[in-house]
Amino acid sequence: MTTRWPRAVSPLLWAFVLLSAVHLGALLAGVLPVVQLTKPVLMPVLAGYALARGGPPLLAAALLFGCGGDTFLQIGGDIAFLVGMGSFAAGHICYLLLFARHGAAPAGGRRGPAVAAGAVYAVLLVGTVLLLWPDLPAELRIPVAGYSLLLTAMAFGGLRAGPWAAAGGLLFLLSDTLIASGIAHWPQLPAPQFWIMCTYAAAQWALADGVLRSAATAPRPTARQAGELRAAGAP
Repeated sequence: MTTRWPRAVSPLLWAFVLLSAVHLGALLAGVLPVVQLTKPVLMPVLAGYALARGGPPLLAAALLFGCGGDTFLQIGGDIAFLVGMGSFAAGHICYLLLFARHGAAPAGGRRGPAVAAGAVYAVLLVGTVLLLWPDLPAELRIPVAGYSLLLTAMAFGGLRAGPWAAAGGLLFLLSDTLIASGIAHWPQLPAPQFWIMCTYAAAQWALADGVLRSAATAPRPTARQAGELRAAGAP
């Protein structure tokens, strides 16, 4: 993987860091206009950074679907929440495809650790859904459960793309669990939106960086393999 626009990499990374800091500071200070202005900009800037580093367009798509989710969740109301959740779900599907393309299979065919990790993620999923279920609004229970399944699959899939992607998946799980706990009217941490966005921004950056690292270290196909991929219509 080669860097597309090397001069833009550092400015875009620092722009993302600065915008994240401003957004989080505005959340703590309660400056709502700044919060509303900065939130939808975070993921497009991170997508630009990923593309500048030579990342696949599908990674940019995953991040831009996150922007869609951020935007609709700001609107408020059940319909906007469901549309936003659907946008995030589309981003998770993009990540799953990225992990399948650029991730690594278990070394030496050893599947024991992967199976054990899968069991842990399954327990987290079932336990979280069962705990939240009675306190969620009835009309949101099925959508939240379905989204949680996809989110957990994405987090588990991140293990294929290395430690950064794995950490990003876990942070995304934590961020969205904090959102769900608020919908269920559970007791919240002080400044809950701060912690939601802090874990979310870190999650998206870690996922993006993990995919970029994985894509950069993936073995290049031979000329014969490349020809077979083109013949099969692979991107």
